[in-house]
Amino acid sequence: MLLTLTTTHRPASDLGYLLVKHPDRVQSFELPAGTAHVFYPEAGEERCTAALLVDIDPQRLGTGRGRGRRQATAPDSFTLGQYVNDRAYAASSLLASALSTVFRSALRGESRDRPELAGTALPLEVRVPVLRCRGGADVAVRLFAPLGWTVTATPIPLDEQYPDWGDSRYVDLLLTGTLRVGDALNHLYVLLPVLDDAKHYWVAPDEIDKLLRAGAGWLADHPERALITRRYLAHRRALAGQALARLAELRLADEPPADDSVAEETPETVEPRRTSLAVRRRAAVLAALAASGATRVLDLGCGGGALLTALVADRRYTEVVGTDVSTHALTLAARRLRLDRLPERQRDRIRLWQSALTYRDDRLRGYDAAVLMEVIEHVDPPRLPALEDAVLGHARPGTVVVTTPNAEYNVRYDGLPAGRFRHADHRFEWTRAEFAAWVERVAATYAYTATIGGVGEDDPEVGAPTQLAVFTAAEKGAAAQATTGGSTIDKSTDAREEQRR
Repeated sequence: MLLTLTTTHRPASDLGYLLVKHPDRVQSFELPAGTAHVFYPEAGEERCTAALLVDIDPQRLGTGRGRGRRQATAPDSFTLGQYVNDRAYAASSLLASALSTVFRSALRGESRDRPELAGTALPLEVRVPVLRCRGGADVAVRLFAPLGWTVTATPIPLDEQYPDWGDSRYVDLLLTGTLRVGDALNHLYVLLPVLDDAKHYWVAPDEIDKLLRAGAGWLADHPERALITRRYLAHRRALAGQALARLAELRLADEPPADDSVAEETPETVEPRRTSLAVRRRAAVLAALAASGATRVLDLGCGGGALLTALVADRRYTEVVGTDVSTHALTLAARRLRLDRLPERQRDRIRLWQSALTYRDDRLRGYDAAVLMEVIEHVDPPRLPALEDAVLGHARPGTVVVTTPNAEYNVRYDGLPAGRFRHADHRFEWTRAEFAAWVERVAATYAYTATIGGVGEDDPEVGAPTQLAVFTAAEKGAAAQATTGGSTIDKSTDAREEQRR
């Protein structure tokens, strides 16, 4: 069985660094059922192709472990099926196993020699000339297209000389797209066995963890996740149920509040799908952080880690800390970040701490910036002063970015009754005047200056759906002006001393 991976990124031969396989050598790897060979049919500056050829030994395959509960329905389930079958020629779960053995570092997204390139989306072309595809070419399109691939799945006829016989169960699969090499390999690792739908080994409970690791960042939101999970786990109902439950947890952690879903799914007129408010909010927060010049950042109340993922992807941030009172949320964030698979240098930039924002925590002191994104409205109003003191008084980062819903905008959401909050866990939602009064009071109390803005489409009557404030420590602004001969230093020092008193 054969798989080729091609890139036209220049220099294209850098593909060898990402796969950790030298283009000038043929390398072989022993597998439980045969031997895998890696070689490069072409390796130039403009185009490079790596080929994985798996040579199956029927005798070794026949003496291996059981092929799973569904072997009775597999094409090789008859008496001599272990010797007379298509396993040596058609891509199947055996090819996925070879991928995990041969390209282990690439699957983890690691490259010691080209770490930046490993995190870069490259123009890729994947070809699997003979792939067993249960359900036909349409299933291949349904599985790969939502992941950003352009899919060409050409059915292979039973016999080219007799076209009336129809098509076989095999397709010639061609995928093209711009993706990270690690993501591309993980897509193949999961979806090749799904298309094959006849695993060659017994499926144990640890397969759930393998599936979730390889599917991190894409499987939870895949429209065919139920089909993928069921087939990958060999139709073992109990295992599939556990896997889908864990995927549902990941989706719940990443799901935007009700304001996002209502706003985007019930437009007044039919128009192209707009960028969700959750995405716009993260973009606005990231822009504020970039403008502040921060390099060490706290994400306070990080939840499932949506913002953390964006921060870690930006190399300007040398240290990123996520905190949450919920250990479950931190577990979800760790899964989303794929901490167990990150290169050591990237992993060292990330910290996940359990911390309650209404209590002082010395670990949070000394950071350049902190983010409270959709957090304060989950705090009971009598506890807000404790949060203000813990964050702006005790931790005192140079910049604090706060977002919260604009209660006035709620009338624009169809299906949201009057007087109801956007999320069941919200303790309050402020109008623009209430938010501005809070910002003014907090800034004066803790010697910060503040600016207020909005996120999302600005309605002329009720404003933007999300309110945003950026607090800048007075001493930070004074230091900036001091470099230009400004006179704010004495004023900010007096303000800070008064705040301390």
